[in-house]
Amino acid sequence: MSEQIKATSFLNKMITIHIDRPLGSKHPKHGFDYPINYGYVPGVMSGDGEELDAYLLGVYEAVEEYTGRCVAVIHRMNDDDDKLVIVPDGHEVSDTEIKVRTHFQEQWFDSTILK
Repeated sequence: MSEQIKATSFLNKMITIHIDRPLGSKHPKHGFDYPINYGYVPGVMSGDGEELDAYLLGVYEAVEEYTGRCVAVIHRMNDDDDKLVIVPDGHEVSDTEIKVRTHFQEQWFDSTILK
């Protein structure tokens, strides 16, 4: 059973994500390439009615699943679809790096980074 949980409740926690759009893959509808691994938290619903999405930073090979630490949430002000930012445990990432690495998709939204 899936449940909706506030995205910020994952901050600083170890989370396992499933990667359905691995590094180097193409978006099935819009055709852009994924420069990072992108996936979701199985069984956890986001405000848009789909599973909670997650960007995986600091891993430079395509993976199918990953357990890492949630260091930030990208909160979209003009879309009900927050995104977790997951990194390897102990990996540091700046707000600037988050913005640069997620720009390929976040450029279309008005968002802020929550930590």
